Amino acid sequence: MTHLASSLPPAEKGRITGWHVLAGMVTFFALIIAVDTLFIVQAYRSFSGEVASNPYEAGLAFNRTLAQRQREEALGWAAVIERPEPGVVALRMSDKAGRPLSNLSLTGVLERPATETGRQTLNFKPAGEGWYRAEARLDGAWDLHATARNASEKFEIESRLVAP
Repeated sequence: MTHLASSLPPAEKGRITGWHVLAGMVTFFALIIAVDTLFIVQAYRSFSGEVASNPYEAGLAFNRTLAQRQREEALGWAAVIERPEPGVVALRMSDKAGRPLSNLSLTGVLERPATETGRQTLNFKPAGEGWYRAEARLDGAWDLHATARNASEKFEIESRLVAP
């Protein structure tokens, strides 16, 4: 029996065993979890979660926007946007029955989607049969925000225009 025991190799100093691998993996993941927890706690402490500095007033403004959208839907006006020629934006306004609306005041703004540079104010002029035209420099992507008004009603138009 002594002969068998002596044939086993003696334990080597510095040899990595399964317990070493397990301890290393547990330590690694514990460190990752600890650092992630630290980052989450710091994120919650440094950011309140509020997007607006005045959320109550922003909520009231949003409620007014929703009410305006409901009035516009009941009004039934429609807008068709075209670019009949380079440098011109044309809108055709029609009522619920599809008849042209020719007695409106129409103003608008063109803005770049990603920046505030290059903003253009548009003054639409009546062109007959419900059409309104405004000159604009159109190169690339633009967001159109326009407002059509008559004596008692208001209709807002938002659209993305992309010119080659």
